[in-house]
Amino acid sequence: MSGIPLLIAFVISIVVMILAISKFKVHPFLSIMGVSLLLGFAAGIPLVNKTVDDKVTLGLANVIGAGFSGTFTSIGIVIILGALVGTFLEKTGAAIKLADMVIKLVGKKNPELAILLMGWVVSIPVFCDSGFVILNPIRKALVKRTKVSSVAMTVALSMGLYISHVMIPPTPGPIGAANALGIGNNLLLVMGIGVLASIFPLVAAYFFAKYIGKKVKAADDEDTGENVKSYEELVKEFGKLPNGFLAISPILVPILLMAVGSISNMAKWSGFTGDLFGFLGTPIIALTVGTLFGIALLSSANKIGEFYNITNDTLKIVGPILFVTAAGGVLGKVISVSGLVNFITDNASVLKTIGIFFPFLLAAILKSAQGSSTVAITTTAGILAPLMGALGLDTPILAALTVMAIGSGSMVVSHANDSYFWVVTNFGEMTPEKGYKTHSLATLVLGLASIIGIFIMTLIF
Repeated sequence: MSGIPLLIAFVISIVVMILAISKFKVHPFLSIMGVSLLLGFAAGIPLVNKTVDDKVTLGLANVIGAGFSGTFTSIGIVIILGALVGTFLEKTGAAIKLADMVIKLVGKKNPELAILLMGWVVSIPVFCDSGFVILNPIRKALVKRTKVSSVAMTVALSMGLYISHVMIPPTPGPIGAANALGIGNNLLLVMGIGVLASIFPLVAAYFFAKYIGKKVKAADDEDTGENVKSYEELVKEFGKLPNGFLAISPILVPILLMAVGSISNMAKWSGFTGDLFGFLGTPIIALTVGTLFGIALLSSANKIGEFYNITNDTLKIVGPILFVTAAGGVLGKVISVSGLVNFITDNASVLKTIGIFFPFLLAAILKSAQGSSTVAITTTAGILAPLMGALGLDTPILAALTVMAIGSGSMVVSHANDSYFWVVTNFGEMTPEKGYKTHSLATLVLGLASIIGIFIMTLIF
């Protein structure tokens, strides 16, 4: 199957998957894996490996295995280490200390703004998935501290992280797009345009978070009839809270390491220095260092004896998230080898007449189809590279705005085949159905707000 029938099969599969999860209460892991298998059959992926002219085409079983293992390779360890860091912050009172520091910075009346901006800054060097895991304990502490909606705080944090993740280098997507479009040597311009392009979606994220927090409740929002401890009572349980530096070090150190690693790659440092910073800047190693600082934090709170139990409990919580996330990777892999991306590429010329909206729409289609924002960004940039002149987008400023338009499209829409959807819904204590109403809808709002702002910028520049 190919062409329009394949596109129709994809749309039907997404509808079936969403209905299975939200209406018929089939576990997301089984729903996504089942839909992936059926879509693979419908797309005509061979049942076993085929070799034609020395070119090997993977069979459906191997495609599923590659999608599952590939997800664990890219994000599995990062999620585990990030969750451990988060647990250390919770158990030692460090999260509460950080919440106090944020409140003092922006005021008690603006917790949504505080967590939104915190996420936006953190995700410039850090993947949004691991950024959410790292910052989630602060979000939870702020919810307890201010009594604000948990859903509002979840959406504000996730969207703040998402905006800079798809728009501002040194995250891989924007860097790859800038290189493909010929402005890889002018990343400072891309970063500056990315900051400006962030304004519209940040404003939209703030107001949408405030709005949706009144409409949807998460598990930790709902009144269970139990006595809820006050913030002061919570602080007393920890005794003396850690100092600010010690409290922030498990988060700050990995961020700094990843930022230095990104600078090393951009500056093309070589030799031992380049190798060292490149190694320390990888998310897995950076978060390993953050975990060591977390262990030091645990020791300073005289809770090192709880280390084994904390680790064990964290792994039990993270396990389901990992498996559902890997299932989403399977669906993305099936779609990527099904021919859908090739069909979109072959018909790209139809959309040339719509200018800056073309990269937005193309990235949005690819994002919704296979789940990864980074893949959507880099794939779209590769398609657009030979078309920039025809689209009238070949000046440095317009090329940078095209990177932003691609990033905007790569936000639309985050749903069940996106690992970030599952990270946000699970750590935000929401059901998948509520995740569609909050996170998925928020990504649509942000994408539209972003492209409107970018279109206005094209009129100015």
